[in-house]
Amino acid sequence: MKKIHLHLVSDSTGDTLEQVAKASLVQFPGIEPVKHYWPMIRTARHMSRIIAEMEENPGIIMFTLVNHEIEKVLIESCKKNKWPYISVLQGIIHELGRHVGEKPTERPGLQHQMDDEYFDRIDAIQYTLAHDDGQISDNLLNADIILVGVSRTSKTPTCIYLANRGYRAANIPIVPGCPLPPELEKAREEGKFIVGLVNSVDRLVQIRRNRLLMLQENKTTDYVDEDLVKEEVKESRRLFSKMGWPVIDVTRRSIEETSVAIINMKNKFEEEKVTKPK
Repeated sequence: MKKIHLHLVSDSTGDTLEQVAKASLVQFPGIEPVKHYWPMIRTARHMSRIIAEMEENPGIIMFTLVNHEIEKVLIESCKKNKWPYISVLQGIIHELGRHVGEKPTERPGLQHQMDDEYFDRIDAIQYTLAHDDGQISDNLLNADIILVGVSRTSKTPTCIYLANRGYRAANIPIVPGCPLPPELEKAREEGKFIVGLVNSVDRLVQIRRNRLLMLQENKTTDYVDEDLVKEEVKESRRLFSKMGWPVIDVTRRSIEETSVAIINMKNKFEEEKVTKPK
């Protein structure tokens, strides 16, 4: 593994920069980055102090800086010290401004401002946490998305990801021998968007066994019996087919991939509701 120092410089939280760096570095499996985070840089003087600390571990500089004065200080220092540097946003902002005929505000952190969208997202997160694993099922009609599936089909983490995207997501577990809450049927009748999640039997058994080990539960239970798990999956698929719910197999999908598929399905679902003749 080739080790490199990677300095991530931002005049805001650095979230955007971190995601871009992560998405880029995964394409180079032979590289082991040592990341240095330098967020919330708001003045040229602050930038100068950071540069002095960077000299202790020279490496590649990636930055998201919208203030030209701060950016100028960094670029001049990079050229002087012969450090390679990558501006993540400036090229995009410049081209976007050229096409729309507007000048950028050059104000950092605007994507994190506490506007209506921000508070909607907070509300979505609170709703999702309160409606995890079938809790408080009496107001499912307030959900944007409802996920249904047997245990260990990634319902909770998928809901949390969706909540961070601003969707009020609830999830209902399918438990052998236990009826589904009547509120779920009411939600279906009211035209709420419901998705069934499934996983392969082998994967479910593996995940459930690992779960029991984490709980220090060594006894064999129906929870990990392969034949019974197979029946659980079969019954869940029958239910989804009967109800007419779309189904996503999460076996080889990441949480992010599953969530994007759900959002795309929901958008199509909403479009069809609008165009459907009354």
